[in-house]
Amino acid sequence: MLSAVDPLETRLETRELRYFVAVAEELHFGRAAERLGMAQPPLSRAVQQLERRLGVCLLERNRRGVRLTGAGEVLLQEGRAALDAAAAAARRTRRAGGADRPGGPRDRLVLAVKAAASHELLRKLLAAYAVEPGCTEVEVLLCGMCEQEEMLRDGRADVALMHTPWNSLAGFDSEALMTEGQVALLPAGHPLAARKTLSLAEIRDVPDLPLARWPTHGTYAPGPGPEIHNQTQLAQLIALGRTVAVVPDSARSWLWAEHAAVPLTDAPSVVTHIAWPAHSRSLALACLVRTATRL
Repeated sequence: MLSAVDPLETRLETRELRYFVAVAEELHFGRAAERLGMAQPPLSRAVQQLERRLGVCLLERNRRGVRLTGAGEVLLQEGRAALDAAAAAARRTRRAGGADRPGGPRDRLVLAVKAAASHELLRKLLAAYAVEPGCTEVEVLLCGMCEQEEMLRDGRADVALMHTPWNSLAGFDSEALMTEGQVALLPAGHPLAARKTLSLAEIRDVPDLPLARWPTHGTYAPGPGPEIHNQTQLAQLIALGRTVAVVPDSARSWLWAEHAAVPLTDAPSVVTHIAWPAHSRSLALACLVRTATRL
């Protein structure tokens, strides 16, 4: 028969979660201590105390470093989420009270949007929301590729325009706003630019035009194509004849004269969603979502 567990014994503190996550990510107590700005012995003791209180082994230690146990893997994922939630609570509370921008308006909404994406939809949304009775100031936070999810989770944003299949909507409430096809973005002078349509297979193996590589959670897939950090870099490399990219059809709004967009017949559709934290009770945010779904 299992004995009852005292909830006070398994209560986790933000400090010890931060300590454990640093060790779990570095897989080395010395590097983790340096990252945290503390000495190694108290860090080791804190993690050992956490293991004793939870009653499980989180790390397997040896001379070369440490390795996560199954329980440690679980706490790493849960710990990251908990630390993000704590950071989000602090950021949104400060924003609601105007403490993050002294002298500025309170209760403003921060909307995360991938730079150069959904330009026309965003313009219409902001214009329609501005005349709603329940509106507030909307600060548009332009971000890099696939960064909207992280910004929503850690509180830097209150709401985001996200795009499947690239962005994950797990843990958020969302509404689909727009569905579009994809195009191959090529140098205007390339032979393929004269085609009416292309397939993904036809652009994957062009010897002189490797596919651009986008980051997913900060990691680039292997390949010969250039690593793309922002839209301006991508536009320049395509114009110079150094790469080809697969982008939503709405990207035509920022094309240069040196670019050509050719529809792809077999690329998956891109769906733009408005997404927000599932626990949100903001009336201003609810008004923004309603406005978006009416566009």
